[in-house]
Amino acid sequence: MKLFKFLDNGKTKCGVELKGINYDVSEHFNDYDELFFESDGLEKLNDLIQNDNLSALDTDHIKFTAPIGRPSKIVCIGLNYAKHAAESGMSVPPEPVIFFKSTTAICGPYDNVIIPRGSEKTDWEVELAVIIGKKASYIDESEAMDYVAGYVLHNDYSERAFQLERSGQWVKGKSNDTFAPIGPYLVTKEEIFDPHKLRLWLTVNGEVLQDSNTDDMVYKIPFLVAYLSQFMTLLPGDVISTGTPFGVGLGLKPPRYLKAGDVVELGIDGLGTQRQVAKSWQKS
Repeated sequence: MKLFKFLDNGKTKCGVELKGINYDVSEHFNDYDELFFESDGLEKLNDLIQNDNLSALDTDHIKFTAPIGRPSKIVCIGLNYAKHAAESGMSVPPEPVIFFKSTTAICGPYDNVIIPRGSEKTDWEVELAVIIGKKASYIDESEAMDYVAGYVLHNDYSERAFQLERSGQWVKGKSNDTFAPIGPYLVTKEEIFDPHKLRLWLTVNGEVLQDSNTDDMVYKIPFLVAYLSQFMTLLPGDVISTGTPFGVGLGLKPPRYLKAGDVVELGIDGLGTQRQVAKSWQKS
């Protein structure tokens, strides 16, 4: 299944795509959030599709939002692609680099990306993100995939000066509003045969800058889920963003960053595509 959310007359609704057909299931589900996953929402949704005569939904003219409700946390993995670590001038870490991203950064896959006030180094990062399906604490790697609900496309926008040139943790450069476009779909894990063999790509103004494969990951998904569960409880709906491949603005020679008007497009096999237009921050 491919879960998605959309706006209808200003109200956010839940939908699902199955075998290329889209359905509105908002009469049955309020959100795809922690409560949905912990109450066997995926099984209930599957049963509904099989047993209910749902009406097809035309998605050609709807606005997609992020496909999940605001999770308890977004956990990100840094330097998890070997070639990206090299372009960043850093060694592959002996253990995963972990940092957080504020959940207020979440936005829809086609929303504008807002260049933060004072930013000069807003960067892009196409990433495969994992959605946790049930509470995980101190689990083994051999059972880790049992705790995965599915996958989403995530653009882990970063302000490099905030992240790297000011004291403190990376979270400062990762958490501005609109810095976490997610979606358009949450694709359940049975639809992705091997999450470690997916092409992922990103363009800026039509120029291909990231074009790689998840097989370049240093630490694979089962290891990451189990590893994180040793340090924190993962809750249903939590997001684990697994890192970005080479081709970020920081790694170009000379470095290159977003400016107002730039158009960023990205995608991952089986998970759909995104498009963001960069806009300058303005006081609301």
